[in-house]
Amino acid sequence: MGLLTIGVFARASRLSPKALRLYDELGLLTPARVDPVTGYRLYAPEQLERARLVAWLRRLGMPLARIQLVCTLDAAEATQEIRSFWARVEADTAARRDLAAFLIDHLSRKDPAMSPATKPLGIRYAALSDTGLVRESNQDTVFAGPRLLAVADGYGSRGAPASAAAVDALKHLEVDSIPAGDLLNVLEDAIEQAQQAVHGIAGTGSSSAEAGTTLTAMLWTGSQLALVHIGDCRVHLLRDGELFQITHDHTMVQTMVDEGRLSPEEAASHPQRSLLIRALGQGADGTPDMRLHDARQGDRYLLCSDGLSTVVPAEEIHRVLSDAGEPERTVRELVALANGSGGPDNVSCVVADVVGLG
Repeated sequence: MGLLTIGVFARASRLSPKALRLYDELGLLTPARVDPVTGYRLYAPEQLERARLVAWLRRLGMPLARIQLVCTLDAAEATQEIRSFWARVEADTAARRDLAAFLIDHLSRKDPAMSPATKPLGIRYAALSDTGLVRESNQDTVFAGPRLLAVADGYGSRGAPASAAAVDALKHLEVDSIPAGDLLNVLEDAIEQAQQAVHGIAGTGSSSAEAGTTLTAMLWTGSQLALVHIGDCRVHLLRDGELFQITHDHTMVQTMVDEGRLSPEEAASHPQRSLLIRALGQGADGTPDMRLHDARQGDRYLLCSDGLSTVVPAEEIHRVLSDAGEPERTVRELVALANGSGGPDNVSCVVADVVGLG
């Protein structure tokens, strides 16, 4: 079979002539020959396989730069690259799904006809932070009040004031009246204030690019807990005896796990397991995960820094949380567990129990 005209090749590859001209300009799909007189592009039949691969990858939504990379790889490497890309798409879709659920739930609460009548609930809480046995100073900050629960884990030369500034920026939520239907905007504004506060702290030091903090907080609304989460602190929910992690770590290794490039076991011992991809700090992506959780009487929430979650096995955390002890005793036991395992990092915990009122 001879060379194919761009029209014939476009129909066979399911790419438009306009797309083929663009891919030629980018060097992604160069014609076998260009007629020197007419300028017509001519393609060889054996180019169809690559063209069809490009067409399918574009249907997946893969950016052209990444398609160029895939086309240079052998079959096994290309397969892994496509798998990694799709895992990232699924993770992004999950984040958008959470935001959509937040918006749907948030808007439904504005309609009294859609708001179920429930008996009044409250939270009983305690917080504790400890330097640990290895670090010279504590860069964590915790806060627990009748409405606001927060944990921040600072990093860099001014990590301690950065984490304190982030939490301080949220404390007005403890006392401010939040109009019904305005929760989403209030939380977004609070995160922006925290970001600015951290930038202000970091900007006063000699190593501003190295100063920042994670931030994970929950705001009690009377029947729900609104979550904002940036970084690798975690929130766990103990409900009906089962323990659930309801946050997703914003770390490089977690991204690699999501993409299938690391197993959870490999991630736990990876040398870059603390490398953040989202945080509050200069040059960092401070986009928070946000969602609402309907509370039930008997629920127990744990907010903790990675000084607990990376040191104490999940089954031990589950055991301590399942104990009917008061939050004050529970946070002491969790910190003691972390220090009993060597206390290599600052460790901070907030425990909150959802209880009936009246």
